[in-house]
Amino acid sequence: MPPDWNSVRHETIEHLQALIRFNTTNPPGNELSLARYLTDVLTAAGIDCQLFEPAPRRGAVIARLRGDGSERPVLMMAHMDVVGVEPEHWSVEPFAGEIRDGFLYGRGAIDDKGMLAANLMTMLLLAREIVARHVQLRRDVIFAATSDEEVADEWGMGWLIDNHPDLVRAEFALNEGGRTRILDGKPLYLAVQSAEKIAHVVRLTAHGPGGHASVPLEDNAVVRLARAIAAIQSNPLPVRLLPTTRAFFRELSRVWPVAAEREAMEDVASDNSARIDRAARALRQIPLLDAVLRTTVSPTMLDGGVAPNVIPTKVSATLNIRTLPGDSIDDVIRTLGRSVGDPLVDFTIIERGEDSPSCELSSPLFRAIADATHGLDPALAVVPFLGTGATDSARMRRWGVQTYGVLPFPMEESDEERMHGNDERIPLDSLAFGTRLIYETILRVAGT
Repeated sequence: MPPDWNSVRHETIEHLQALIRFNTTNPPGNELSLARYLTDVLTAAGIDCQLFEPAPRRGAVIARLRGDGSERPVLMMAHMDVVGVEPEHWSVEPFAGEIRDGFLYGRGAIDDKGMLAANLMTMLLLAREIVARHVQLRRDVIFAATSDEEVADEWGMGWLIDNHPDLVRAEFALNEGGRTRILDGKPLYLAVQSAEKIAHVVRLTAHGPGGHASVPLEDNAVVRLARAIAAIQSNPLPVRLLPTTRAFFRELSRVWPVAAEREAMEDVASDNSARIDRAARALRQIPLLDAVLRTTVSPTMLDGGVAPNVIPTKVSATLNIRTLPGDSIDDVIRTLGRSVGDPLVDFTIIERGEDSPSCELSSPLFRAIADATHGLDPALAVVPFLGTGATDSARMRRWGVQTYGVLPFPMEESDEERMHGNDERIPLDSLAFGTRLIYETILRVAGT
């Protein structure tokens, strides 16, 4: 018999509540207690499990279900740490795991303890199936729970790769990322992150003469910096379509409900440059969609000045630049310099990100995700997706593991936006759907 999904639903909720009740705000993280909880649950189920302490009070858990070795392992990833909260802006206690009106509230409910709970349940269900129905696996199934993803990633997946590579080496990995979007009350599409932008931090500095603020100066460095930022903002970097992006818009256009936007998606997925240019102008009005079409620049911080009555000689802005895979940050800065066109404005790279390859769109894991999704909801479109944020997937892809990101829980955009915000919550029905999706995906890619 297949799993009793009603029973699984309640078990998953209980585990997620328990995970949320460990306050793993990073910094400092303190994930070790949560890691011990996971180890206890997995060990009690007879699953081979190892607990590591990469640094004091930081944790890492690796568990493994053995396959027959005919194919290489598949890895399920999730991180235990969460971002901080402003409890005064929450309507519930952020670490209580409270259920209200069909939602489970708590920091990490979406990012990333919901995924962690779904991965945990998948391991438990597979272990039960192996015992009860003598199900055999072609691949080892590896479970990894890591620390420090939200800050430095010093004690997370990178630490495991450096110190225990054999425990996490796999052909495929399934991680956070992507989205499963409900639009106008209807689940519309599941986006699978198969490529990821690269983040860089750049300082933009403007120079000029100093003086007393009572005598305005035409080449005031503050004004010069403002002009430079305005020039960057009004001259977006050119559109460049990756195979992932083209497939994303082509598949999404088949289900998108807004006619004008649907037409723009069809155009941008075409081979006609005039149609692409026209579509890109239309999609620029939707920031999330525009962000996957080009390398982007966001000013995020300002620094400068010594007193209200002093014109400074130097002021700067911090730019967060997200390059498309294959774009050179040095070439991007040269392009931005031409847009600014001011010799007294310069760029300095503060943090240089590492490029990461894209994943195949026809791999066994991608097909397993699509088949599992359509088995649960035939109307859901499954589309590849270029991630605009940053996850551990980029590191894994550089390491040679094809890593796909999903947020398997169908949600309205308004709920998804609570991630890293106030009153983070996950719909209980979505948690049940996502848990089953992860289980069915892993069963398809690893089972016989």
